[in-house]
Amino acid sequence: MKVHLVDGTYELFRYHFAKFNRDPRHGAQRGVLNTILDLVAGGATHIGVATDHVVRSFRNDLYDGYKDGSDIDPDIYAQFPEVEELLTRAGFAVWPQITHEADDGMAAGAAMAAADPRVEQVVICTPDKDLAQCVTADGRIVQLDRRREILFDRDRVVEKFGVPPESIPDYLGVVGDTADGFPGLPGWGAKSAAAVLSRYGSIDDVPDDVADWDLEVRGAAKLAATLAANRADAELFRRIATVSLDAPVSATVDEIEWHGPTEGFDEICGTIGAERIAARAYKLSAERST
Repeated sequence: MKVHLVDGTYELFRYHFAKFNRDPRHGAQRGVLNTILDLVAGGATHIGVATDHVVRSFRNDLYDGYKDGSDIDPDIYAQFPEVEELLTRAGFAVWPQITHEADDGMAAGAAMAAADPRVEQVVICTPDKDLAQCVTADGRIVQLDRRREILFDRDRVVEKFGVPPESIPDYLGVVGDTADGFPGLPGWGAKSAAAVLSRYGSIDDVPDDVADWDLEVRGAAKLAATLAANRADAELFRRIATVSLDAPVSATVDEIEWHGPTEGFDEICGTIGAERIAARAYKLSAERST
């Protein structure tokens, strides 16, 4: 079997800000439900949806500048719990994260699913670069950008970032991530980080003294000096960029198998104007059961 893990928060934002969304209060919810049903229509049987129930997480205790949700449009923030309820009533396994983030939920779900010998592959459905660190060399865990239809296995992660999946936290630790609110180290850009980390793998193994570097990279002396003087920051940012595998998710793969809508689904769909999508869900469920 294949397991599909979806970033519910990303999908909510994607459809909320879509050019065709003319209903800022409920349109995104309809979009999220429909796109997950697209997975079912494509043959997906086991689906887990991780969401940010709140935006703040344990990372805010690590770094004051980390994203806290204060800039989120109230129209979309109000839909966080609503889309969770909608998807739950639709019969999907939903993992609302409170102390963790949706990224952690997908990572923990991937680890849970990959540990089951029945699972042939885990597909993490998000374009978020943080999740590239979960991609495995054997192809059992891959990342899928559904919007651009790009599947990232290990080779494609290396092609995009210049480093293998296991070096992604180190890469983000020095490059930074403006979307998440941490800056990385001054002067460390994508190209320099890729060159250094493709050689050393981890910031822990990069020598402080540039004289001990055995590669040629532009601005090496300044890069080495910056890293040596700011290792504590780099290690902190790496910690922030590292997904946590102890986020709360379903205990087994069997718990995320989709069996169709549950009680209360019709009422919610009526409230948000998703009657046609509800009919689609029932149709897919009927087809699945035959």
